[in-house]
Amino acid sequence: MSQLLERLFYSKAGQSFLSAVGVKPAVQLRRYQSEVPWVSGKTGVLTPPDQALDAVLAECGIQYEVVDSPTAGQAAAESSYTSIIMDATALETIHDLDQLKQHFGLINGKLAQSAHIVIIGRTPELCEGIEFAATQEALNGFTRALAKELGRKGITVNLLYAAGPANASWCTPLSFFLSNKSAYISGQPLYLSAIAPEKAPLQDTQWEQPLAGKLALITGAAQGIGAAIAQTLARDGATVIGLDIPAAQQALESTMATLGGTALCTDITSEHAVTDIQAALNQQPIDILVHNAGVTRDKTLSKMPDHWWQMTLNINLKAPMTVTAQLDSAHMLAEEARVICISSISGIAGNVGQTNYAASKAGVIGFVHQQAKMWQGSNKTINAIAPGFIETQMTDQIPFMTREIGRRMNSLSQGGLPLDVAEGVAFFAQPQANALNGQVLRVCGQSLIGA
Repeated sequence: MSQLLERLFYSKAGQSFLSAVGVKPAVQLRRYQSEVPWVSGKTGVLTPPDQALDAVLAECGIQYEVVDSPTAGQAAAESSYTSIIMDATALETIHDLDQLKQHFGLINGKLAQSAHIVIIGRTPELCEGIEFAATQEALNGFTRALAKELGRKGITVNLLYAAGPANASWCTPLSFFLSNKSAYISGQPLYLSAIAPEKAPLQDTQWEQPLAGKLALITGAAQGIGAAIAQTLARDGATVIGLDIPAAQQALESTMATLGGTALCTDITSEHAVTDIQAALNQQPIDILVHNAGVTRDKTLSKMPDHWWQMTLNINLKAPMTVTAQLDSAHMLAEEARVICISSISGIAGNVGQTNYAASKAGVIGFVHQQAKMWQGSNKTINAIAPGFIETQMTDQIPFMTREIGRRMNSLSQGGLPLDVAEGVAFFAQPQANALNGQVLRVCGQSLIGA
């Protein structure tokens, strides 16, 4: 019955009826398809970039035009902008915020469907003076509100807070937010540290495979989001080891076979898990460690069995902490290792019947923040992805109307794909993402709850 309702709902007649009563279908998002470089189409810059930002855009291979120039206005009438950049780092007073309305007023009607907007600000905590800090914090609220206004057109709006002047470490985060790799990410801030860029920007030949030569271990890799992560990291050039429980061996081996990867069947919570991982590594340290394995055991707290509570915390939270610590102490994490943990919007906002799951996923965020502090000054980084409603086999089991409500409870009015989560993981996994540490990126279409 649920599948029948869904087919009727998404049929031509069903969508026509919904449009007639004011429920518009969601815009089909454009996702990345082996474009080199990531940013394609027409890019507009709302204010003329200074010399440092201009150099970053050149390093990214991004050709741009200033939106308010006469020639840009003529060009925009012929073709819309697919990406927009505004450098707001110089906004220091409340009066300066008027520029947001003035500049973004220029792009009304000039944006392509599923365009990407990036606002660049200065990290508020590092601003000198109360008004400067308040002005820069205002960018966060503006970004989130504008993202909700434009989401119905599939347009994303995101914010990069920088701790210092433009440099090469901006290149990969800026390119990611401007690209179709971030199609299901909107209304989100990322904070770039003030580290000196240790990695050269990607060369033209590297945009397709930025992870070439890297070894990645993905837990929970047999299917769903884990399989998508393995596929995406392999697409970007990494050699992958997929880990899952013995019961998922057949699915895991099938997934790894298509990628030329290695299947490792072990229980991530067992005492011998790290020993099994080390054996599979064959003395080669891990460059990319993705903690994706997780479970849900949903019941209201008063009805939840103790073993469900413990199982969820052990798999979702304790195992990532234990495995990371043991691999690090055994020097099995590379000097420039990238650790990415999968949290959840449920860990940020909570959810009825998911006290165990929400606690575990919030704990993951706490782990990421603290581990990032411990690794500060090293070349290792750890970050988290917090997915929202992602279309998987698990969500297929949800009753149709509940599922449809879940899909539409975000600014883009649709569920995400496992690929959307995987693109976020691949982004954090890059050597050139070394200015990002202790971050939580919500891949949720700007969920209207908790984000």
